[in-house]
Amino acid sequence: MKKLAILSILALIQFSSFAQDSLPPHLEGKMKYPVFNLHKYMAVVDTENTVLKYDASIDYKVAIDVYDRVKDSSKLAGTFREVGRTYNLNIANGVPKDKLKMAVIIHGGAVRSILNDTAYEEKYGIKNPNLEAIRAYKENGVQFYVCGQSLGFMNIPQEDLTPEIGVSISAKTAFMALDQMGYTYMNVNED
Repeated sequence: MKKLAILSILALIQFSSFAQDSLPPHLEGKMKYPVFNLHKYMAVVDTENTVLKYDASIDYKVAIDVYDRVKDSSKLAGTFREVGRTYNLNIANGVPKDKLKMAVIIHGGAVRSILNDTAYEEKYGIKNPNLEAIRAYKENGVQFYVCGQSLGFMNIPQEDLTPEIGVSISAKTAFMALDQMGYTYMNVNED
């Protein structure tokens, strides 16, 4: 029984390190990065014979909910990786950039992931690894909003944020407004 437990733990360690450090071998040569290539899991798997392809009569609008706390201050947050992947998936599906509207609403523990380099370095001792992605997304039309209530409760002044982020009075009101504008809600959090 003890050997089985040890083998199980070793297998789990091996699997988790494999999952974090490299793509599975069967994906070799099958991955594309239509726009963003800031993390290996922003890629899109080449897929044939798909349905629900781009429809020119639709504006593709998505409001992405980001509230995960900072788990590893030295790496791009998984939620911001998913923002890039969502963008890449739509482009790979034929949606032109001018028909793709994305808004990212940041609240809860995630507000620390949008600190400017000075504030981030003061808190974590390193420059903010999320800023490169946020800037690249913003240059491609992605809008960012942070919950003013989260900032207030966490005592984070607006001047500590990266300037690419707009402040909404709350995440709730941001989602309500975006819903009325036709945005689809998407949760990409791991918590």
